[in-house]
Amino acid sequence: MPDLLLELRSEEIPARMQRKAAGDLRKMLTDGLVEAGLTYEAAREYWTPRRLTLDVRGLTARSKDIHEDRKGPSTKAPEAAIQGFLRSAGLASIAEAHVHSDPKKGDFYVAHISKPGRSAEEIIAELVPAIIRTFPWPKSMRWGPASARPGSLRWVRPLQSIVCTFGPETEEPVVVDFEVDGIRSGNITYGHRFHAPEAIKVRRFEDYAAKLEAAKVVIDAERRKEMIAADARNLAFASGLELVEDEGLLEEVSGLVEWPVVLMGSFEDAFLQIPAEVIRLTIRANQKCFVTRPQGSEDALSSHFILTSNIEAKDGGKEIAHGNGKVVRARLSDALYFWNTDQGDLPDIDTLKGAASAFALDLAKPLDQRMARLDHLGVTFHAKLGTQGQRVQRIRSLAREIAPLVNAEPKLAERAAVLAKADLQTEVVGEFPELQGAMGRKYALLQGESPSVAAAIEEHYRPQGPSDRVPADPVSVSVALADKLDTLVGFWTIDEKPTGSKDPYALRRAALGVVRIILSARGPLPLTRLFDAALAQLAETSITKSLAAFEAKQDAIDSGDVDGEQDVDNALASYEAELRRDAIARAAPLKADLLAFFHDRLKVYLRELGARHDLIDAVITSEADDLLAVTRRVEALGHFLESEDGKNLLAGTKRAANILAAEEKKGTAVAAHVDPALFREDAEKALYAAVDQAVDSAGKEIHREDFAAAMRALSVLRAPVDAFFDKVLVNDEDQAVRANRLALLARIRAATDQVADFSKIAG
Repeated sequence: MPDLLLELRSEEIPARMQRKAAGDLRKMLTDGLVEAGLTYEAAREYWTPRRLTLDVRGLTARSKDIHEDRKGPSTKAPEAAIQGFLRSAGLASIAEAHVHSDPKKGDFYVAHISKPGRSAEEIIAELVPAIIRTFPWPKSMRWGPASARPGSLRWVRPLQSIVCTFGPETEEPVVVDFEVDGIRSGNITYGHRFHAPEAIKVRRFEDYAAKLEAAKVVIDAERRKEMIAADARNLAFASGLELVEDEGLLEEVSGLVEWPVVLMGSFEDAFLQIPAEVIRLTIRANQKCFVTRPQGSEDALSSHFILTSNIEAKDGGKEIAHGNGKVVRARLSDALYFWNTDQGDLPDIDTLKGAASAFALDLAKPLDQRMARLDHLGVTFHAKLGTQGQRVQRIRSLAREIAPLVNAEPKLAERAAVLAKADLQTEVVGEFPELQGAMGRKYALLQGESPSVAAAIEEHYRPQGPSDRVPADPVSVSVALADKLDTLVGFWTIDEKPTGSKDPYALRRAALGVVRIILSARGPLPLTRLFDAALAQLAETSITKSLAAFEAKQDAIDSGDVDGEQDVDNALASYEAELRRDAIARAAPLKADLLAFFHDRLKVYLRELGARHDLIDAVITSEADDLLAVTRRVEALGHFLESEDGKNLLAGTKRAANILAAEEKKGTAVAAHVDPALFREDAEKALYAAVDQAVDSAGKEIHREDFAAAMRALSVLRAPVDAFFDKVLVNDEDQAVRANRLALLARIRAATDQVADFSKIAG
């Protein structure tokens, strides 16, 4: 079977685009080949900074001939229908169609379509140019004189050559001939830009890869990554150090070089006073280099870094390492300046006294100064939700209220909330926004804050994704919940909710973070109560703002009028009452909608953990605001239904519910209460006693939130329910007896409904 080799060589492709682009090329080409009637055994993509390569094995040499009979409309059909049939069948006129007869439907047209197969070369020559012209680069460009023409080729960087060969392993492959914007396909590629820029003639993938390797190009990106990682570890080890692993940087660096050469550079030890995170980010972001640390150390870094060059220099890379070291030292000098500046007084400290008073800040402390400045500058959080300072005040109050619920010290939670956003005004975070929180923690410890307060400043952003850990310190938990709930309730208040795939404010992530924190807290945290607290803070912000605007307007109207001052006071009081009534009226539907949103997030999270969707639906109700209790019920219900008692009770209760639902739908009378005097069978009496016992026992266990015990309490119903359906006819001729027995079934349903709606469980 023939193989296909395709290489698209260009100037340097951005590293972040390479992997996806290679995958897109494989999918577009293989999908196109299959759609054209060809099959293949395997396809693999490769990429370097200057080329995308595809190796397709076992490709059929020709597509199959197609013979198809396409049924058309009746011979008496309207002309429009006949013309549509001709277009779809590819016929020039109705004379090319055949007439078939059916005893029932009469005469109708049929098109006998025959399409001869096409050679693979013909298909490839047509497909590849179309792929190149429609390739989905995130960003692309035109170049050269041809760029002035409408419809000229766009590519991520100037496309320089195309290799496209096709043929079986036992024969000389042919060049699939085509042209794209003046670039003709061939069998010529080029090696490393500096070490081997000469032309290289290739046949198929094996000699292509081997010849490029000899020309200082490693075509396999995963192999380049392995080479860089291994050489970097060995070089660090030889110097008594160890590499600080960074998978993201390794992926990026492997996309910057075709022939990786690993070198070591250094900087002065004086820079090690800068926090390790800042050093690492400075070197990573600016020079794409790895940092090292002394062997066995977890926190401290060394003054040596690892860089990856794309050439083998004659001097062994000394000048390259030296040049990178000069740039690193310059960047670290900036970082050291930022670090020292953040620990000093702000030049505008005298203007911050008002903000300091509002937040009970100590302006002798650098981080307090930054929080005061954040409030003083009036930095906007959202046009409809106020400033960052106003938001911090809301989080502060909310964290203080949540603290007792999670066993946190309210004063520490309040202090952590006040300082949580302060590092947004630091120089280091201004340079490296990804360090927000982490720098706040360091600065908090430097100024003597409680370790719990410092930890909360960093951890209140967590979890930021499904793999991120959840904060464990109670102070961190209270501030993290306050921060996320203020965001969620705030955006719900202004009707900025996620829609479809759009979630610009990451509200789904925030809600999932709240869900994970609540489930890890292992204690009751009713969402409705948290919503009320967050709504109260938002309402105060909104009311204060509205009243200020209203008062200013009234003052302008009644300026200089003493009686007018009293009128303004009365108008303000009336307006405030109106605002509060409106806030209360809007709260109920908002909370219900937000609670439903949390239910959706909980369902997604539990399903990802392996919970059955029907069990979640059976347990959750529209009013359920204790997510931990819901989760425990789902877990207990799942274990219970795996037992024989659970399976049989499910069958019995579903039978009872189905009979009851059918009779209720027909309008059959169901007694309001079960009357033991109407019992005729021992099975009725036994079931009645068992239901009473189950309701009482299960209710007590649910009150203790021992849902597994509640399930066990319900299991006593299994035998009485089975016996009841074996020996008792529910639809007795006596209407009173029938109504009483239906009421008994209703009691079964009510008993199981304490823990779950069994009617929603599959099986």
